[in-house]
Amino acid sequence: MHDLIEGFIHYLAVERGLASNTLVAYKRDLMKYSTFLEKDGIRSPEKVARQKISDYIYQQKKDGLQVTSICRSLAAIKMFHRFLVRERFSSEDPTALVDTPKIWQRVPDVLSQSEVLAMIKASGDNRWQQIRDNAIIELMYASGMRVSELVDLRVENINFEVGYIRCIGKGSKERIVPIGRQAREAVRRYLDDVRPGLLRDENPPHVFLSRLGRRLSRQSVWKLIKHYALKAGVRKTIKPHTLRHSFATHMLERGADLRSVQEMLGHADISTTQVYTHIDRERLRSVHKQFHPRG
Repeated sequence: MHDLIEGFIHYLAVERGLASNTLVAYKRDLMKYSTFLEKDGIRSPEKVARQKISDYIYQQKKDGLQVTSICRSLAAIKMFHRFLVRERFSSEDPTALVDTPKIWQRVPDVLSQSEVLAMIKASGDNRWQQIRDNAIIELMYASGMRVSELVDLRVENINFEVGYIRCIGKGSKERIVPIGRQAREAVRRYLDDVRPGLLRDENPPHVFLSRLGRRLSRQSVWKLIKHYALKAGVRKTIKPHTLRHSFATHMLERGADLRSVQEMLGHADISTTQVYTHIDRERLRSVHKQFHPRG
């Protein structure tokens, strides 16, 4: 099974052009899946039954994995078995009738507009690090970028005159995302006043740099977002995509259409974006409960 997984990952990299982060995640998911099968003495894809895959999914749920992680794992398993059938390593696809556990899907945690503004205010300072961090928070909230997209953003991909960024998302797919005046001003201030002082001999093309002049890591961005949330008095659980979820939710709450939000988020399937309409429904329910005489 391990050799087949390696062949599948090579196929995804060469023929599908998936991003390196996705390849690493898929390989990790499939290795765990293979280990689960081997514990039951299953070492050939021909011996994998549909029930065994369902057992694996429910085992992941019992282990406390998040729904998004389980869905990603199942997506990798489904693609893997389709690949095996196509390449004639297996005669049947046991995942053909296995459904994605959408009924488990939870609405992402989001910040209120006042909480986001409090975070932006908390990062407002004249010190170089706060100027950089303020630009990061403003840009992430203005664009809905993933953290991985933010750290890979290059200076050449920002158009200040028109007000948009060229964003390279999953699978190296490119999209254009507009950004507002306040985000542009925050990023321009950082580029003019801070970034030149962070440059070293290598002169990296990335927008956001560490104090050593290197590309900022995803972990560093996550830490700074959590730091300013705490500083702003936000008590909610902060995750890497919290600002992204907040961007999408606030856009829909203010009347944006789902297709436009899908395009800005870079979702290939609109069903992925539709989870944010569930958030809006929850808000409507809470308003109804609060104000209706028989709520």
